[in-house]
Amino acid sequence: MKLGLLAGTHSGCGKTTLMLTLLQYLKARQHSVVSFKSGPDFLDPLWHQVVTGRQSYNVDTRMIGVQHSAQLIAQQAAVADCGLIEGVMGLFDGRSGVGGSGSSAELAQALQVPVFLVVDAGGMSGSIVAMVSGYVTYAQKMGVTIAGIIANRVGSKHHAGLLSEALSDYQQPPLVAWMEKSAPVLPERHLGLVQPSEVQLPDFLPFLHIEVDNFVDFLTETLFVPPEPVKQQGLLKNKKIAVAKDAACCFIYPANLDFLREQSAEILFFSPLAGEAIPYCADTLWLPGGYPELFAQALSVSNTWLSLRDFIEADKPVLAECGGAMLLGESLIDLDGRSWSMANILPFRSKMQTKLASLGYREEAAGVKGHEFHHSVRKAEQSLEPCFQVERGDTGVRYKNLRASYVHWYFASAPEVITKWLGGSQ
Repeated sequence: MKLGLLAGTHSGCGKTTLMLTLLQYLKARQHSVVSFKSGPDFLDPLWHQVVTGRQSYNVDTRMIGVQHSAQLIAQQAAVADCGLIEGVMGLFDGRSGVGGSGSSAELAQALQVPVFLVVDAGGMSGSIVAMVSGYVTYAQKMGVTIAGIIANRVGSKHHAGLLSEALSDYQQPPLVAWMEKSAPVLPERHLGLVQPSEVQLPDFLPFLHIEVDNFVDFLTETLFVPPEPVKQQGLLKNKKIAVAKDAACCFIYPANLDFLREQSAEILFFSPLAGEAIPYCADTLWLPGGYPELFAQALSVSNTWLSLRDFIEADKPVLAECGGAMLLGESLIDLDGRSWSMANILPFRSKMQTKLASLGYREEAAGVKGHEFHHSVRKAEQSLEPCFQVERGDTGVRYKNLRASYVHWYFASAPEVITKWLGGSQ
């Protein structure tokens, strides 16, 4: 499989739009294509899947790790002839420094894949050289190759010609594609793009212009060794795990579901938004994050809460993440100040705010890695027992056999610990 990484100069340059556009282009050219997302984002992969019809897996150097990322790519290589990785933020944006931990540049270097740099070229001509040359210089210092430039928000064919000529005259990577400034854009909200279920994916192809004979030739053949067939470790053998999954609980890493199946668990989906009871035969419950704030009114009258309370009071294992944890409180207060009743199992209220409350990678003392990103805060009238030891970030809430926090955990980062949380054998 041939592979490349689509990176941006900065957040908001149009990277996701170009990613979806190129996926549409490759599909239209009859390529079998797969996609990946650098970093912990949930929403972009959902949009990738709309185009490719396949799961889009997260890969990175920090939460998922280089080895596991390479394994995920190798697995997908078996079903595709080409693939694209969408970067995170700007090319060199990581935890610290330039091209630091978790950055797209570090991932490109570790996987040895070429980078295509998305540049917002609106109102720009010769200045593109100064910008691109700086990115190329730092990329070369890291052993990263910028194979081509993709210009976004280009005014006309003449404008594209100016950009292409300037890059060529100064021996910079070529302009391989450009996007018209009149191209449609996907709507966003506080956590990123809206969900695919809310709006229809536009046809971006009429606005895309490919400047090379064969775009796929600029990708690099992956040399990752396909992983051996997964050995059923059976850490969750005979466990039936109920998983909340709907528009309110939608932030689920596909690799986490793969992990549960690899550990011999049976997954039982249910919907709190539809008021469905937790499956009566479930041994364990996982409440993933999502957008409870968008569906607060419907959730306030959900029939799920009685079975949820019974499940928790029965001392069964429960893992709740971010939006899933918000469901457990007394109420959810939206941005208009309206208070909506939730399950009322734990003594706290979740309050939405316009400013970001927390963002960043997290690691529990036992080794489980995850990510935190939310605009709500938890307000409690009494002290609650913490359940996680993290260097920074939410230490969570513990009650009986329930663990709840704002962190989205990546299960494969510490299999034995995760299976312990989920009530599996050791």
